[in-house]
Amino acid sequence: MPVTLNSVLQVLLFMIIVLLVTKPLGLYLTKVFAGERTWLSPVCVPIERFFYRLSGVNPEEEQRWTGYMIAVLIFSVVGMLLLYLLERTQQLHGVLFNPQGFGPVEQQLAFNTASSFTTNTNWQFYTGEQTMSYLTQMAGLTFHQFVSAAAGIALAVALVRGLARRSAQTLGNFWVDLVRCTLYILLPICIVGALVFVWQGMIQNFSPYTVVHTLNGQTQVIAQGPVASMEIIKDLGTNGGGFFNVNAAHPFENPNAFTAMLIILCEISLGAGLFYMFGKMVGDTRQGWVLWIASAILFVIGLAVVIPAEQTGNPLLTRVGANQVVSDTQAGGNMEGKEVRYGITVSSLQEVTTTATSTGTVMSFHDSYTPLGGLVLITNIALGEIIFGGVGAGLYSMIYFAIIAVFIAGLMVGRTPEYLGKKIERKEIMMAVLALLVSPLLVLGFTGVAMALPQGLSSILNPGPHGLTEVLYAYTSANGNNGSAFAGIAASPYYNWTMGMVMLIGRFAEVIPIMAFAGSLVVKRAVPAGLGTFPTTGSLFVALLIGVILIVGALTYFPAYSLGPIVEHLLMYAGRIF
Repeated sequence: MPVTLNSVLQVLLFMIIVLLVTKPLGLYLTKVFAGERTWLSPVCVPIERFFYRLSGVNPEEEQRWTGYMIAVLIFSVVGMLLLYLLERTQQLHGVLFNPQGFGPVEQQLAFNTASSFTTNTNWQFYTGEQTMSYLTQMAGLTFHQFVSAAAGIALAVALVRGLARRSAQTLGNFWVDLVRCTLYILLPICIVGALVFVWQGMIQNFSPYTVVHTLNGQTQVIAQGPVASMEIIKDLGTNGGGFFNVNAAHPFENPNAFTAMLIILCEISLGAGLFYMFGKMVGDTRQGWVLWIASAILFVIGLAVVIPAEQTGNPLLTRVGANQVVSDTQAGGNMEGKEVRYGITVSSLQEVTTTATSTGTVMSFHDSYTPLGGLVLITNIALGEIIFGGVGAGLYSMIYFAIIAVFIAGLMVGRTPEYLGKKIERKEIMMAVLALLVSPLLVLGFTGVAMALPQGLSSILNPGPHGLTEVLYAYTSANGNNGSAFAGIAASPYYNWTMGMVMLIGRFAEVIPIMAFAGSLVVKRAVPAGLGTFPTTGSLFVALLIGVILIVGALTYFPAYSLGPIVEHLLMYAGRIF
Protein backbone atom coordinates (compact mmCIF):
# COMPACT_ATOMS: atom_id res chain seq x y z
CA MET A 1 0.00 0.00 0.00
CA PRO A 2 1.43 3.43 -0.89
CA VAL A 3 2.17 6.11 1.67
CA THR A 4 3.25 9.49 0.34
CA LEU A 5 5.96 11.61 1.95
CA ASN A 6 3.38 14.37 2.25
CA SER A 7 1.21 12.10 4.43
CA VAL A 8 4.12 11.13 6.68
CA LEU A 9 5.16 14.76 7.20
CA GLN A 10 1.60 15.88 8.00
CA VAL A 11 1.15 13.15 10.62
CA LEU A 12 4.61 13.79 12.10
CA LEU A 13 3.96 17.54 12.39
CA PHE A 14 0.61 16.90 14.02
CA MET A 15 2.09 14.51 16.61
CA ILE A 16 4.83 17.04 17.44
CA ILE A 17 2.20 19.71 18.09
CA VAL A 18 0.21 17.33 20.32
CA LEU A 19 3.38 16.54 22.26
CA LEU A 20 4.18 20.24 22.72
CA VAL A 21 0.74 21.12 24.14
CA THR A 22 0.51 18.08 26.46
CA LYS A 23 2.62 19.33 29.38
CA PRO A 24 1.36 22.95 29.54
CA LEU A 25 -2.25 21.77 29.43
CA GLY A 26 -1.57 19.04 31.96
CA LEU A 27 0.05 21.47 34.38
CA TYR A 28 -2.87 23.87 34.06
CA LEU A 29 -5.41 21.09 34.60
CA THR A 30 -3.54 19.99 37.72
CA LYS A 31 -3.65 23.48 39.19
CA VAL A 32 -7.35 23.91 38.43
CA PHE A 33 -8.44 20.68 40.11
CA ALA A 34 -6.07 21.16 43.05
CA GLY A 35 -7.77 24.50 43.70
CA GLU A 36 -4.54 26.43 43.20
CA ARG A 37 -4.35 29.98 41.93
CA THR A 38 -4.14 30.39 38.15
CA TRP A 39 -3.84 33.42 35.88
CA LEU A 40 -7.64 33.37 35.50
CA SER A 41 -8.31 33.40 39.24
CA PRO A 42 -8.86 37.20 39.54
CA VAL A 43 -11.74 36.91 37.07
CA CYS A 44 -13.07 33.44 37.84
CA VAL A 45 -12.90 33.23 41.65
CA PRO A 46 -15.72 35.78 42.25
CA ILE A 47 -17.90 34.04 39.65
CA GLU A 48 -17.13 30.65 41.17
CA ARG A 49 -18.08 31.84 44.66
CA PHE A 50 -21.31 33.32 43.30
CA PHE A 51 -22.30 29.92 41.87
CA TYR A 52 -21.66 28.24 45.21
CA ARG A 53 -23.74 30.79 47.12
CA LEU A 54 -26.52 30.55 44.54
CA SER A 55 -26.67 26.75 44.68
CA GLY A 56 -25.94 26.30 48.38
CA VAL A 57 -22.84 24.18 47.69
CA ASN A 58 -20.12 24.15 50.32
CA PRO A 59 -16.89 23.98 48.30
CA GLU A 60 -14.95 22.73 51.34
CA GLU A 61 -17.17 19.68 51.82
CA GLU A 62 -15.95 16.63 49.92
CA GLN A 63 -17.91 13.51 48.95
CA ARG A 64 -17.37 9.77 49.19
CA TRP A 65 -17.63 7.88 45.93
CA THR A 66 -21.32 7.20 46.47
CA GLY A 67 -22.15 10.86 47.04
CA TYR A 68 -20.03 11.89 44.07
CA MET A 69 -21.78 9.37 41.81
CA ILE A 70 -25.26 10.33 43.03
CA ALA A 71 -24.49 13.98 42.28
CA VAL A 72 -23.43 13.04 38.73
CA LEU A 73 -26.63 11.04 38.18
CA ILE A 74 -28.93 13.75 39.58
CA PHE A 75 -27.27 16.43 37.48
CA SER A 76 -27.50 14.29 34.34
CA VAL A 77 -31.15 13.31 34.83
CA VAL A 78 -32.28 16.89 35.48
CA GLY A 79 -30.27 18.20 32.54
CA MET A 80 -31.70 15.53 30.24
CA LEU A 81 -35.29 16.34 31.23
CA LEU A 82 -34.74 20.07 30.67
CA LEU A 83 -33.27 19.44 27.22
CA TYR A 84 -36.19 17.16 26.33
CA LEU A 85 -38.62 19.89 27.42
CA LEU A 86 -36.75 22.51 25.37
CA GLU A 87 -36.98 20.33 22.25
CA ARG A 88 -40.67 19.64 22.73
CA THR A 89 -41.57 23.34 23.13
CA GLN A 90 -39.71 24.86 20.18
CA GLN A 91 -42.89 26.49 18.92
CA LEU A 92 -42.63 28.85 21.93
CA HIS A 93 -39.07 30.02 21.28
CA GLY A 94 -40.07 33.22 19.47
CA VAL A 95 -38.97 34.89 16.26
CA LEU A 96 -35.47 35.81 17.50
CA PHE A 97 -34.53 32.31 18.63
CA ASN A 98 -36.61 30.39 16.11
CA PRO A 99 -36.81 32.51 12.96
CA GLN A 100 -37.56 29.46 10.79
CA GLY A 101 -40.59 28.56 12.92
CA PHE A 102 -39.55 24.98 13.67
CA GLY A 103 -42.16 23.00 15.58
CA PRO A 104 -41.70 20.58 18.49
CA VAL A 105 -39.28 17.71 17.97
CA GLU A 106 -40.94 14.29 17.71
CA GLN A 107 -41.16 12.38 20.97
CA GLN A 108 -38.76 9.51 20.22
CA LEU A 109 -36.30 11.80 18.44
CA ALA A 110 -36.38 14.23 21.37
CA PHE A 111 -35.60 11.34 23.75
CA ASN A 112 -32.75 10.12 21.55
CA THR A 113 -31.26 13.61 21.26
CA ALA A 114 -31.63 14.38 24.97
CA SER A 115 -29.93 11.08 25.85
CA SER A 116 -27.26 11.76 23.25
CA PHE A 117 -26.19 15.21 24.40
CA THR A 118 -26.52 14.42 28.11
CA THR A 119 -24.07 11.53 27.75
CA ASN A 120 -21.54 13.42 25.59
CA THR A 121 -22.50 11.22 22.62
CA ASN A 122 -24.06 13.81 20.30
CA TRP A 123 -25.48 11.21 17.93
CA GLN A 124 -27.78 13.07 15.53
CA PHE A 125 -30.74 11.30 13.96
CA TYR A 126 -31.90 14.66 12.63
CA THR A 127 -30.82 17.40 10.24
CA GLY A 128 -29.72 20.20 12.54
CA GLU A 129 -30.50 23.14 10.27
CA GLN A 130 -33.97 21.71 9.48
CA THR A 131 -35.02 20.59 12.96
CA MET A 132 -33.59 22.60 15.84
CA SER A 133 -34.26 26.23 16.74
CA TYR A 134 -31.43 28.59 17.63
CA LEU A 135 -32.49 28.41 21.29
CA THR A 136 -32.38 24.61 21.29
CA GLN A 137 -28.99 24.63 19.57
CA MET A 138 -27.53 27.13 22.06
CA ALA A 139 -29.28 26.76 25.42
CA GLY A 140 -29.90 23.04 24.98
CA LEU A 141 -27.32 21.29 22.83
CA THR A 142 -24.34 23.62 23.28
CA PHE A 143 -24.97 23.88 27.03
CA HIS A 144 -24.82 20.09 27.32
CA GLN A 145 -21.66 20.01 25.25
CA PHE A 146 -20.04 22.05 28.02
CA VAL A 147 -21.41 20.27 31.07
CA SER A 148 -21.28 16.68 29.76
CA ALA A 149 -17.60 17.24 28.93
CA ALA A 150 -17.02 18.79 32.36
CA ALA A 151 -18.78 15.86 34.06
CA GLY A 152 -16.58 13.36 32.21
CA ILE A 153 -13.41 15.20 33.21
CA ALA A 154 -14.65 15.44 36.81
CA LEU A 155 -15.17 11.66 36.97
CA ALA A 156 -11.65 11.05 35.68
CA VAL A 157 -10.22 13.48 38.24
CA ALA A 158 -12.10 11.68 41.02
CA LEU A 159 -10.59 8.36 39.91
CA VAL A 160 -7.11 9.88 39.86
CA ARG A 161 -7.63 11.18 43.40
CA GLY A 162 -8.56 7.65 44.41
CA LEU A 163 -5.17 6.48 43.18
CA ALA A 164 -3.22 9.46 44.49
CA ARG A 165 -4.62 9.81 48.00
CA ARG A 166 -3.61 7.57 50.88
CA SER A 167 -5.90 6.33 53.69
CA ALA A 168 -8.58 8.87 52.76
CA GLN A 169 -12.35 8.63 52.48
CA THR A 170 -13.39 11.21 49.89
CA LEU A 171 -12.78 11.83 46.19
CA GLY A 172 -13.53 15.55 46.01
CA ASN A 173 -16.74 17.46 45.36
CA PHE A 174 -18.50 16.91 42.04
CA TRP A 175 -20.14 20.34 42.00
CA VAL A 176 -16.81 22.07 42.58
CA ASP A 177 -15.07 20.00 39.92
CA LEU A 178 -17.90 20.69 37.47
CA VAL A 179 -17.84 24.44 38.04
CA ARG A 180 -14.06 24.74 37.96
CA CYS A 181 -13.75 22.66 34.79
CA THR A 182 -16.36 24.71 32.98
CA LEU A 183 -15.25 28.09 34.29
CA TYR A 184 -11.46 27.78 34.23
CA ILE A 185 -10.90 25.39 31.32
CA LEU A 186 -13.71 25.00 28.80
CA LEU A 187 -15.20 28.51 28.69
CA PRO A 188 -11.94 30.50 28.33
CA ILE A 189 -10.60 28.26 25.57
CA CYS A 190 -13.94 28.28 23.79
CA ILE A 191 -14.29 32.07 23.88
CA VAL A 192 -10.88 32.48 22.25
CA GLY A 193 -11.46 29.57 19.89
CA ALA A 194 -14.85 30.85 18.74
CA LEU A 195 -13.35 34.27 17.96
CA VAL A 196 -10.57 32.59 15.96
CA PHE A 197 -13.15 30.58 14.03
CA VAL A 198 -15.20 33.71 13.25
CA TRP A 199 -12.01 35.44 12.12
CA GLN A 200 -11.40 32.54 9.75
CA GLY A 201 -14.87 32.79 8.20
CA MET A 202 -17.13 30.65 10.39
CA ILE A 203 -20.55 32.23 10.83
CA GLN A 204 -22.09 33.37 14.13
CA ASN A 205 -25.47 35.10 13.89
CA PHE A 206 -29.21 34.91 14.60
CA SER A 207 -30.22 35.71 11.01
CA PRO A 208 -33.11 34.00 9.25
CA TYR A 209 -32.06 31.61 6.51
CA THR A 210 -31.09 33.31 3.26
CA VAL A 211 -32.86 32.45 0.00
CA VAL A 212 -30.74 33.00 -3.12
CA HIS A 213 -31.35 32.52 -6.84
CA THR A 214 -28.91 30.26 -8.67
CA LEU A 215 -27.61 30.75 -12.22
CA ASN A 216 -29.99 28.13 -13.60
CA GLY A 217 -33.03 29.96 -12.21
CA GLN A 218 -33.58 27.78 -9.14
CA THR A 219 -33.69 28.93 -5.52
CA GLN A 220 -31.45 27.73 -2.72
CA VAL A 221 -31.85 28.16 1.04
CA ILE A 222 -28.59 28.96 2.86
CA ALA A 223 -28.81 28.13 6.55
CA GLN A 224 -27.49 30.62 9.11
CA GLY A 225 -27.05 30.52 12.86
CA PRO A 226 -24.73 30.64 15.90
CA VAL A 227 -22.26 28.13 14.51
CA ALA A 228 -18.81 29.16 15.82
CA SER A 229 -19.84 29.04 19.48
CA MET A 230 -21.07 25.47 19.03
CA GLU A 231 -18.20 24.31 16.83
CA ILE A 232 -15.43 25.03 19.31
CA ILE A 233 -16.97 23.20 22.27
CA LYS A 234 -18.13 20.29 20.12
CA ASP A 235 -14.44 19.64 19.32
CA LEU A 236 -12.72 20.69 22.54
CA GLY A 237 -15.24 18.75 24.65
CA THR A 238 -15.04 15.75 22.29
CA ASN A 239 -18.78 16.06 21.70
CA GLY A 240 -19.11 16.04 17.92
CA GLY A 241 -22.69 17.26 17.48
CA GLY A 242 -22.62 19.66 14.56
CA PHE A 243 -24.86 22.62 13.80
CA PHE A 244 -25.32 21.36 10.23
CA ASN A 245 -26.24 17.88 9.06
CA VAL A 246 -22.91 17.37 7.24
CA ASN A 247 -21.00 18.48 10.33
CA ALA A 248 -17.45 19.78 9.75
CA ALA A 249 -17.66 19.08 6.01
CA HIS A 250 -19.82 22.22 5.76
CA PRO A 251 -17.82 25.35 4.80
CA PHE A 252 -19.72 27.42 7.40
CA GLU A 253 -18.62 24.95 10.07
CA ASN A 254 -15.09 24.42 8.72
CA PRO A 255 -14.01 27.20 6.33
CA ASN A 256 -10.42 26.27 5.46
CA ALA A 257 -7.37 24.06 6.09
CA PHE A 258 -6.31 26.07 9.15
CA THR A 259 -9.66 25.56 10.88
CA ALA A 260 -9.57 21.89 9.88
CA MET A 261 -6.27 21.33 11.66
CA LEU A 262 -7.38 23.43 14.63
CA ILE A 263 -10.51 21.27 14.92
CA ILE A 264 -8.42 18.07 14.96
CA LEU A 265 -6.03 19.54 17.54
CA CYS A 266 -8.92 20.59 19.78
CA GLU A 267 -10.27 17.04 19.72
CA ILE A 268 -7.09 15.49 21.03
CA SER A 269 -5.47 18.19 23.19
CA LEU A 270 -7.42 17.90 26.46
CA GLY A 271 -7.20 14.10 26.40
CA ALA A 272 -3.42 14.33 25.99
CA GLY A 273 -3.19 16.92 28.77
CA LEU A 274 -5.22 14.73 31.13
CA PHE A 275 -2.59 12.00 30.86
CA TYR A 276 0.09 14.42 32.06
CA MET A 277 -2.26 15.68 34.80
CA PHE A 278 -2.65 12.07 35.95
CA GLY A 279 1.10 11.64 36.31
CA LYS A 280 1.44 14.95 38.10
CA MET A 281 -1.36 14.21 40.58
CA VAL A 282 -0.01 10.76 41.49
CA GLY A 283 3.46 12.22 42.01
CA ASP A 284 5.22 10.55 39.09
CA THR A 285 4.87 12.13 35.65
CA ARG A 286 6.38 8.99 34.09
CA GLN A 287 3.09 7.22 34.83
CA GLY A 288 1.26 9.74 32.67
CA TRP A 289 3.81 9.59 29.87
CA VAL A 290 3.50 5.79 29.73
CA LEU A 291 -0.21 6.11 29.00
CA TRP A 292 0.54 8.90 26.51
CA ILE A 293 3.08 6.77 24.66
CA ALA A 294 0.76 3.76 24.53
CA SER A 295 -1.95 6.01 23.10
CA ALA A 296 0.43 7.52 20.56
CA ILE A 297 1.55 4.08 19.34
CA LEU A 298 -2.02 2.87 18.90
CA PHE A 299 -2.93 6.16 17.21
CA VAL A 300 -0.10 5.87 14.68
CA ILE A 301 -0.94 2.21 14.02
CA GLY A 302 -4.48 3.26 13.13
CA LEU A 303 -3.22 5.95 10.77
CA ALA A 304 -0.75 3.50 9.25
CA VAL A 305 -3.68 1.31 8.22
CA VAL A 306 -6.28 3.91 7.23
CA ILE A 307 -4.16 6.28 5.11
CA PRO A 308 -2.58 3.56 2.91
CA ALA A 309 -5.93 1.77 2.59
CA GLU A 310 -7.59 4.95 1.31
CA GLN A 311 -4.65 5.99 -0.88
CA THR A 312 -4.59 2.55 -2.53
CA GLY A 313 -8.20 3.00 -3.56
CA ASN A 314 -10.85 0.50 -4.56
CA PRO A 315 -9.58 -2.38 -6.73
CA LEU A 316 -13.05 -2.79 -8.21
CA LEU A 317 -12.70 0.65 -9.80
CA THR A 318 -9.16 -0.09 -10.96
CA ARG A 319 -10.43 -3.17 -12.82
CA VAL A 320 -12.85 -1.04 -14.84
CA GLY A 321 -10.17 1.45 -15.86
CA ALA A 322 -10.29 4.16 -13.17
CA ASN A 323 -6.93 5.78 -12.45
CA GLN A 324 -6.49 5.94 -8.67
CA VAL A 325 -2.75 6.62 -8.64
CA VAL A 326 -1.55 9.61 -6.58
CA SER A 327 0.14 12.19 -8.82
CA ASP A 328 0.78 15.91 -9.19
CA THR A 329 -2.46 16.33 -11.11
CA GLN A 330 -4.87 14.21 -9.05
CA ALA A 331 -5.40 13.14 -5.47
CA GLY A 332 -5.77 9.49 -6.39
CA GLY A 333 -6.97 6.77 -4.05
CA ASN A 334 -10.45 6.38 -2.64
CA MET A 335 -11.79 9.95 -2.71
CA GLU A 336 -15.43 8.90 -2.34
CA GLY A 337 -16.92 10.72 0.63
CA LYS A 338 -13.66 12.51 1.43
CA GLU A 339 -13.24 16.24 2.10
CA VAL A 340 -12.03 17.25 -1.37
CA ARG A 341 -10.55 20.52 -0.06
CA TYR A 342 -8.00 18.71 2.10
CA GLY A 343 -7.50 15.29 0.55
CA ILE A 344 -7.10 11.79 1.95
CA THR A 345 -4.43 12.48 4.58
CA VAL A 346 -6.25 15.22 6.50
CA SER A 347 -9.58 13.42 6.06
CA SER A 348 -8.09 10.20 7.46
CA LEU A 349 -6.27 12.03 10.26
CA GLN A 350 -9.53 13.65 11.28
CA GLU A 351 -11.57 10.44 11.26
CA VAL A 352 -8.96 8.42 13.16
CA THR A 353 -8.78 11.25 15.71
CA THR A 354 -12.53 11.64 16.04
CA THR A 355 -13.10 7.91 16.65
CA ALA A 356 -10.08 7.58 18.96
CA THR A 357 -11.16 10.49 21.14
CA SER A 358 -14.95 9.93 21.33
CA THR A 359 -15.56 13.19 19.47
CA GLY A 360 -17.73 12.14 16.54
CA THR A 361 -16.97 15.25 14.46
CA VAL A 362 -16.68 14.27 10.80
CA MET A 363 -15.10 15.95 7.77
CA SER A 364 -15.52 12.90 5.55
CA PHE A 365 -18.01 10.07 5.69
CA HIS A 366 -17.11 6.79 7.30
CA ASP A 367 -19.58 4.80 5.24
CA SER A 368 -17.46 5.54 2.13
CA TYR A 369 -14.16 4.39 3.59
CA THR A 370 -12.59 1.14 2.41
CA PRO A 371 -13.44 -1.89 4.60
CA LEU A 372 -10.02 -1.78 6.29
CA GLY A 373 -10.32 1.95 6.90
CA GLY A 374 -13.78 1.51 8.38
CA LEU A 375 -12.54 -1.38 10.51
CA VAL A 376 -9.99 0.88 12.20
CA LEU A 377 -12.61 3.55 12.89
CA ILE A 378 -15.07 1.18 14.54
CA THR A 379 -12.26 -0.52 16.48
CA ASN A 380 -11.07 2.81 17.89
CA ILE A 381 -14.49 3.35 19.44
CA ALA A 382 -14.93 -0.26 20.55
CA LEU A 383 -11.69 -0.19 22.54
CA GLY A 384 -13.20 2.52 24.75
CA GLU A 385 -11.68 5.51 22.95
CA ILE A 386 -8.61 5.12 25.12
CA ILE A 387 -6.30 6.59 22.45
CA PHE A 388 -5.86 9.99 24.11
CA GLY A 389 -9.49 9.54 24.84
CA GLY A 390 -12.60 11.56 25.18
CA VAL A 391 -12.52 14.16 27.91
CA GLY A 392 -12.26 12.06 31.04
CA ALA A 393 -13.59 8.83 29.53
CA GLY A 394 -10.32 8.09 27.75
CA LEU A 395 -8.27 8.51 30.91
CA TYR A 396 -10.38 6.32 33.18
CA SER A 397 -10.75 3.69 30.44
CA MET A 398 -6.98 3.59 29.94
CA ILE A 399 -6.45 3.33 33.71
CA TYR A 400 -8.65 0.26 34.05
CA PHE A 401 -6.79 -1.35 31.15
CA ALA A 402 -3.58 -0.58 33.06
CA ILE A 403 -5.09 -2.23 36.14
CA ILE A 404 -5.87 -5.38 34.14
CA ALA A 405 -2.33 -5.33 32.73
CA VAL A 406 -0.73 -5.25 36.20
CA PHE A 407 -3.15 -7.97 37.32
CA ILE A 408 -1.91 -10.20 34.49
CA ALA A 409 1.67 -9.36 35.38
CA GLY A 410 0.94 -10.29 39.00
CA LEU A 411 -0.43 -13.66 37.93
CA MET A 412 2.79 -14.32 36.02
CA VAL A 413 4.96 -13.89 39.10
CA GLY A 414 2.48 -15.20 41.65
CA ARG A 415 2.20 -11.90 43.54
CA THR A 416 -0.67 -9.60 44.45
CA PRO A 417 -0.59 -6.92 41.77
CA GLU A 418 0.17 -3.33 42.70
CA TYR A 419 -0.44 -0.08 40.85
CA LEU A 420 0.97 3.21 42.05
CA GLY A 421 1.80 1.65 45.39
CA LYS A 422 -1.68 0.24 46.04
CA LYS A 423 -2.51 -3.44 46.07
CA ILE A 424 -5.09 -4.43 43.48
CA GLU A 425 -7.22 -7.08 45.12
CA ARG A 426 -10.33 -9.07 44.28
CA LYS A 427 -12.81 -6.22 44.67
CA GLU A 428 -10.86 -3.85 42.43
CA ILE A 429 -10.41 -6.45 39.71
CA MET A 430 -14.13 -7.26 39.81
CA MET A 431 -14.99 -3.58 39.33
CA ALA A 432 -12.50 -3.18 36.45
CA VAL A 433 -13.77 -6.30 34.68
CA LEU A 434 -17.38 -5.27 35.22
CA ALA A 435 -16.66 -1.90 33.60
CA LEU A 436 -14.90 -3.71 30.76
CA LEU A 437 -17.86 -6.04 30.09
CA VAL A 438 -20.48 -3.30 29.76
CA SER A 439 -19.49 -2.31 26.23
CA PRO A 440 -19.49 -5.73 24.51
CA LEU A 441 -22.73 -6.72 26.23
CA LEU A 442 -24.47 -3.62 24.92
CA VAL A 443 -22.90 -3.47 21.44
CA LEU A 444 -23.11 -7.15 20.55
CA GLY A 445 -26.39 -7.73 22.39
CA PHE A 446 -28.32 -4.86 20.80
CA THR A 447 -26.79 -5.56 17.37
CA GLY A 448 -27.85 -9.21 17.58
CA VAL A 449 -31.40 -8.25 18.55
CA ALA A 450 -31.60 -5.64 15.76
CA MET A 451 -30.46 -8.19 13.17
CA ALA A 452 -33.14 -10.63 14.36
CA LEU A 453 -36.14 -8.28 14.49
CA PRO A 454 -38.09 -6.88 11.52
CA GLN A 455 -37.99 -3.43 13.14
CA GLY A 456 -34.20 -3.48 13.06
CA LEU A 457 -33.78 -5.01 9.61
CA SER A 458 -36.33 -2.73 7.91
CA SER A 459 -34.20 0.38 8.57
CA ILE A 460 -31.00 -1.03 7.04
CA LEU A 461 -30.50 0.51 3.61
CA ASN A 462 -27.50 -1.63 2.58
CA PRO A 463 -27.88 -5.44 2.73
CA GLY A 464 -25.05 -7.90 3.32
CA PRO A 465 -21.87 -7.45 5.37
CA HIS A 466 -21.87 -3.68 4.92
CA GLY A 467 -25.31 -3.46 6.50
CA LEU A 468 -24.10 -5.48 9.49
CA THR A 469 -21.12 -3.14 9.84
CA GLU A 470 -23.46 -0.14 9.82
CA VAL A 471 -25.56 -1.57 12.68
CA LEU A 472 -22.45 -2.60 14.62
CA TYR A 473 -21.01 0.87 14.16
CA ALA A 474 -24.25 2.55 15.27
CA TYR A 475 -24.44 0.72 18.59
CA THR A 476 -20.67 0.94 19.09
CA SER A 477 -20.86 4.70 18.59
CA ALA A 478 -23.85 5.03 20.91
CA ASN A 479 -22.27 2.92 23.65
CA GLY A 480 -18.91 4.65 23.30
CA ASN A 481 -20.47 8.12 23.52
CA ASN A 482 -18.91 8.93 20.15
CA GLY A 483 -21.81 10.01 17.96
CA SER A 484 -20.24 9.50 14.54
CA ALA A 485 -22.17 7.29 12.13
CA PHE A 486 -21.53 4.86 9.30
CA ALA A 487 -24.89 6.01 7.90
CA GLY A 488 -27.04 3.54 6.01
CA ILE A 489 -29.63 3.27 8.80
CA ALA A 490 -32.88 5.13 8.36
CA ALA A 491 -34.11 7.01 11.42
CA SER A 492 -36.92 4.99 12.99
CA PRO A 493 -38.62 4.76 16.39
CA TYR A 494 -36.84 1.44 16.99
CA TYR A 495 -33.34 2.86 16.59
CA ASN A 496 -34.25 6.13 18.30
CA TRP A 497 -35.39 4.31 21.44
CA THR A 498 -32.80 1.53 21.54
CA MET A 499 -29.82 3.75 20.76
CA GLY A 500 -31.00 6.28 23.32
CA MET A 501 -31.03 3.52 25.94
CA VAL A 502 -27.58 2.28 24.88
CA MET A 503 -26.18 5.81 25.24
CA LEU A 504 -27.46 6.11 28.81
CA ILE A 505 -26.45 2.61 29.91
CA GLY A 506 -23.09 2.84 28.14
CA ARG A 507 -22.24 6.07 29.95
CA PHE A 508 -23.41 5.34 33.48
CA ALA A 509 -23.19 1.54 33.81
CA GLU A 510 -19.47 1.85 33.08
CA VAL A 511 -18.89 4.85 35.32
CA ILE A 512 -20.52 3.39 38.45
CA PRO A 513 -18.06 0.46 38.88
CA ILE A 514 -15.18 2.78 38.04
CA MET A 515 -16.22 5.14 40.84
CA ALA A 516 -16.65 2.18 43.19
CA PHE A 517 -13.12 1.18 42.18
CA ALA A 518 -11.88 4.67 43.08
CA GLY A 519 -13.71 4.54 46.40
CA SER A 520 -12.04 1.24 47.23
CA LEU A 521 -8.57 2.51 46.36
CA VAL A 522 -8.73 5.86 48.15
CA VAL A 523 -8.90 4.23 51.60
CA LYS A 524 -5.77 2.11 51.01
CA ARG A 525 -2.29 2.89 52.23
CA ALA A 526 0.72 3.00 49.93
CA VAL A 527 2.81 -0.14 49.75
CA PRO A 528 6.56 0.39 49.25
CA ALA A 529 7.85 -1.05 45.99
CA GLY A 530 9.72 -4.32 46.44
CA LEU A 531 11.71 -6.74 44.34
CA GLY A 532 8.52 -8.39 43.09
CA THR A 533 6.78 -5.12 42.14
CA PHE A 534 6.12 -4.95 38.44
CA PRO A 535 7.39 -1.55 37.14
CA THR A 536 4.74 0.49 35.37
CA THR A 537 6.95 3.20 33.90
CA GLY A 538 9.05 1.37 31.32
CA SER A 539 8.83 0.05 27.79
CA LEU A 540 7.90 -3.43 29.04
CA PHE A 541 4.73 -2.08 30.63
CA VAL A 542 3.91 -0.07 27.50
CA ALA A 543 4.18 -3.28 25.45
CA LEU A 544 2.08 -5.24 27.97
CA LEU A 545 -0.56 -2.53 28.10
CA ILE A 546 -0.87 -2.33 24.30
CA GLY A 547 -0.98 -6.13 24.11
CA VAL A 548 -3.78 -6.35 26.67
CA ILE A 549 -5.79 -3.67 24.86
CA LEU A 550 -5.46 -5.35 21.45
CA ILE A 551 -6.00 -8.89 22.72
CA VAL A 552 -9.09 -7.98 24.73
CA GLY A 553 -10.48 -6.07 21.74
CA ALA A 554 -9.72 -8.91 19.33
CA LEU A 555 -11.24 -11.59 21.53
CA THR A 556 -14.35 -9.51 22.10
CA TYR A 557 -15.20 -8.17 18.68
CA PHE A 558 -13.29 -10.21 16.07
CA PRO A 559 -16.13 -12.72 15.44
CA ALA A 560 -18.54 -9.88 14.67
CA TYR A 561 -16.03 -7.95 12.57
CA SER A 562 -15.18 -11.07 10.60
CA LEU A 563 -18.78 -11.08 9.33
CA GLY A 564 -18.72 -7.37 8.52
CA PRO A 565 -15.70 -5.30 7.43
CA ILE A 566 -13.29 -8.25 7.15
CA VAL A 567 -15.51 -10.27 4.83
CA GLU A 568 -16.26 -7.07 2.93
CA HIS A 569 -12.53 -6.50 2.39
CA LEU A 570 -12.07 -10.05 1.09
CA LEU A 571 -15.03 -9.67 -1.27
CA MET A 572 -13.62 -6.41 -2.60
CA TYR A 573 -10.28 -7.98 -3.50
CA ALA A 574 -12.04 -11.03 -4.92
CA GLY A 575 -13.65 -8.68 -7.42
CA ARG A 576 -17.18 -8.98 -6.07
CA ILE A 577 -19.52 -6.09 -5.34
CA PHE A 578 -20.86 -6.16 -1.79
